[in-house]
Amino acid sequence: MRRPLCEDGSVIAPPTARSLVGGIAAAGIGALAWGTLVEPRLFSLRRYTLPVLPAGSLPVRVLQVSDIHMVPGQRAKAEWIRGLASLEPDLVVNTGDNLSHEQAVPVALDALGPLLERPGVFVMGSNDYYAPTPKNPARYLTKDYAKAVAERVHLPTDELREGMASRGWIDLDNARTSLDVGGQRLDLVGVDDPHIERDDYASVSRPASAGATTIGVAHAPYQRVLDAMTGDGARLVIAGHTHGGQLCVPGVGALVTNCDLDRKRAKGVSRWWPGAGTSTPAPQDPAWLHVSAGLGASRYAPVRFACRPEATLMTLVSEELTR
Repeated sequence: MRRPLCEDGSVIAPPTARSLVGGIAAAGIGALAWGTLVEPRLFSLRRYTLPVLPAGSLPVRVLQVSDIHMVPGQRAKAEWIRGLASLEPDLVVNTGDNLSHEQAVPVALDALGPLLERPGVFVMGSNDYYAPTPKNPARYLTKDYAKAVAERVHLPTDELREGMASRGWIDLDNARTSLDVGGQRLDLVGVDDPHIERDDYASVSRPASAGATTIGVAHAPYQRVLDAMTGDGARLVIAGHTHGGQLCVPGVGALVTNCDLDRKRAKGVSRWWPGAGTSTPAPQDPAWLHVSAGLGASRYAPVRFACRPEATLMTLVSEELTR
């Protein structure tokens, strides 16, 4: 068999093992640079329209901000978050993990500052209670991560909580409230972080009330919480925690969720009903679930690949619009 020739008549040599290894190494270096220097700064806004309100309701715009993991000096992220106030949401939902540093409370509150002028609710995540510590970054993406909590340093959680509550945001950690938002009554129920087993939904469980739309809020979307909230009639559950998988494979998606939620629901909108994680058939009109990929990551694992940081603007509309 004749080998292909160059234009000058010389033989084109086949690639050597060394050149192949070099190419793979270069691709790996490029992926690492993208995942650490570029993609974590490509902040994006997702938009969804969800039919969850009673017939005749006017639209309600809900902005979710999650997993910002602030560290002093992160000016670009802080400015982007501050700019979200220009969306003029009717309600802001903060699903936790605001901190990634012992000195980050003032930084986080400053980034959230303009949004704190809007009606809002919040729950805490594990990284609002405990500071990250240096460890194998891959451990963050395993089921053993929760077991490492005892090794971590306590954060000024009360300072963060008071900073948000003093500006009018309502603490939904194992609590519930009712708000008139855009002329529509919303019943909001939340739990403290299920990832570190601080959730106590039983203490706030209540069937959905007539004429109101119930929205569940949690940091980590564990199935026990999703089942309980939707079992009580929540039409929408909002969560974060997963980072969308953080390190994803193009065309495949998330490899892990860091909880017992399935990988297909690691980010974005899906449907949920009691038993959705098992073989229980879906009811005729299951609730909606939105899981945010969040805006940050632990400062000891500041990598994203095929999973851009995000906030989400959900426009809630009348259910009759989809019939």
